[in-house]
Amino acid sequence: MPSQPSIRPSDPRFSSGPTRKRPGWEPGALGTGSLGRSHRATLPKQRLGEAIERAGAILEIPADYRIVITPASDTGAFEAAMWCMLGARGVDVFSWDAFGERWLKDAKNQLKLPDLRVFEALYGALPDLSQADPARDTLFTWNATAAGLKVPHADWISDNREGLTFCDATSAAFAMELPWDKLDVTTFSWQKCLGGEAQHGMIVFSPRARERLRDWRPAWPVPGVFSLFDAGDEQSAMFEGSTINTPSLLATEDFLDALRWAAKEGGLSGLVARSQTNLAVLEAWVERTPWIDFVAGDEAVRSNTSVTLKFAGPDMAGMDDEAVRALAKRMAQLLEREGAALDILAYGKAPPGLRIWCGPTIDADDLAALCPWLDWAYEETRG
Repeated sequence: MPSQPSIRPSDPRFSSGPTRKRPGWEPGALGTGSLGRSHRATLPKQRLGEAIERAGAILEIPADYRIVITPASDTGAFEAAMWCMLGARGVDVFSWDAFGERWLKDAKNQLKLPDLRVFEALYGALPDLSQADPARDTLFTWNATAAGLKVPHADWISDNREGLTFCDATSAAFAMELPWDKLDVTTFSWQKCLGGEAQHGMIVFSPRARERLRDWRPAWPVPGVFSLFDAGDEQSAMFEGSTINTPSLLATEDFLDALRWAAKEGGLSGLVARSQTNLAVLEAWVERTPWIDFVAGDEAVRSNTSVTLKFAGPDMAGMDDEAVRALAKRMAQLLEREGAALDILAYGKAPPGLRIWCGPTIDADDLAALCPWLDWAYEETRG
């Protein structure tokens, strides 16, 4: 049985959202000049516009694409896009975790789309993406945060598609390369890969997506807080930081701080490299550890941000899901009491196990320090 490690991670926060803030973050780094002012005033609106501009630069978004800020994080962003833009064509939904299932339920039960095709897979596998019909709209998640699986590429998306692609990229943006020529409506939040505060989302619109907003109106009523139709106007103030409802200017300052850090880290390539290095630390540990394995067995689809792990080996013989879930919970509680790891339980609706965030704000040294604690906690809990 391993002895209790003597070195703890310098920061034990490994939550998959909201995630750890960038290394060296402190409240004093945030600007305060826009606080307590109207978000329509010159300085606050400039700060919101700067957030859009800096995000576009880091993500290397094409010049003819446009970005808007939405309320309610990635969930609000994706649902707003669905409510405003679907119904013009048949829809294909690809779902392989809890969040893909959420978009599927919205399409089926809320919007009640009459022409809906569903492609689902259990946790640990992807559905057959080759079934996507270029004549139809396509909804999918680039990185399934709860399942720890990402799409390996976008070759399955036609360059000559007639429909639009709707991509939930919330735990992929700023940590994975996104092929913008394949994506028409792409959403993400501030609280994932850059460790920003919750409640704000962003949508990236291709030119074809903006045409849909300009020319299409759905049959159902759209709540005002979801309304994106102004983004169909090429001169819309939304592209400069005008928001649907009142944003948090403190959260905006925090996001700007994260974006400045991202630029210093080498932009997108630097952020991707940090995340891949973090994943490599856990891959090496899993390789030498008999009681743990990845939910995503195929390396090509393994997330480098929301890394999901399952218990494995002979110790699991005869244990049902309830017993395994209890084991994971006891481990997580023990590690939290010891100050070695916080918030590493698998997503509640996912199979029992552990989930460790490896996005770019995490330091590889902290993951290296965590691994012996995981070994220790497992033996303590099993014993």
